[in-house]
Amino acid sequence: MTTPLTSPAPDPMSAPAYRWGILGAGGIARKLADAVTNHTASEVVAVAAGSSLERAQAFADEMSIPKAYGSYEELVADPDIDIVYVATTHNNHHGPALLAIEAGKHLLLEKPFTQNSKQAKLVVDAARAKGVFVMEAIWSRHLPHIYAMREVIARGDIGDVVSVAADHGQYLPHVERMVRPELAGGAMLDLGIYPVQFAHDVLGMPESITAVGRLRDTGVDGQISMILDYPSKNAQASLTTTMEARTPVVAHVAGSKGRIELADMFYAPTVMTVTPLDGTPWTFDGTVENGFQYQAAEVARRVAAGEKESPLLTLDQSLELMAILDEVRAQAGVVLPND
Repeated sequence: MTTPLTSPAPDPMSAPAYRWGILGAGGIARKLADAVTNHTASEVVAVAAGSSLERAQAFADEMSIPKAYGSYEELVADPDIDIVYVATTHNNHHGPALLAIEAGKHLLLEKPFTQNSKQAKLVVDAARAKGVFVMEAIWSRHLPHIYAMREVIARGDIGDVVSVAADHGQYLPHVERMVRPELAGGAMLDLGIYPVQFAHDVLGMPESITAVGRLRDTGVDGQISMILDYPSKNAQASLTTTMEARTPVVAHVAGSKGRIELADMFYAPTVMTVTPLDGTPWTFDGTVENGFQYQAAEVARRVAAGEKESPLLTLDQSLELMAILDEVRAQAGVVLPND
């Protein structure tokens, strides 16, 4: 049994076409470039990889991008670019973001928005002063199964939400950037943001936060567990993250009339199952190729409409998420350079 949905995720190919430039040339940049090129009407026209023109050119050749630049400054100055995607390491999101904003470019800023709240406020203030569109790149918020989940909750299928749970664990201690504090490594900023943003999507800003964690010998967090409490909503969220094991990476939302379960890799395109207390369970298959095209299309639609933020993830909501991450890391004893 499948219950019809009235508000599905919009078709990415229906969004207006824009010209994208990418700052960064790693795996996440590659995924966005593929999504824009092959799954939207837009195109990627330029890439920059820090000060390495050679690396940028190699990326451009691989992804069939017309232009490669030897610096971020050169790319954001290109008048042929409408939207910039920042895909740098976590410690260096705000710097390139501010460059793009100052150049008057609309911006998709890879999660986490910045390393901390202080940097996040700089970006938000700059965006609002310049009048450009800026959105944090949390692709989950735009995916078909998350659209479906929000509709199921909104129409009361599972009643009042009581419990949210999500975990995200990947075995990554061999990945250099994950263990280096100067690159803002650790589980929380890279992996833990997904459970946190999931709870925030469903329940909003918590009224209190309790977190415990374990640090690795470099000082980054290897594992953190969190309880977000919402006493005024009679709800709690139980969240975990680790970079030391591959966990099930599943999530659920349980309510007074039933529950929603999101399958493995809950934050990526996957299957949603709705189980009523009284009734027949049904599923929604949200699997699609890539998935980054949905957030890229959301940027294009909002820019075309003259909007400066997306209601799916406003700048104030990104500030709230960063405040949660800051508090969790503080309680776990994580202190990184630039904090």
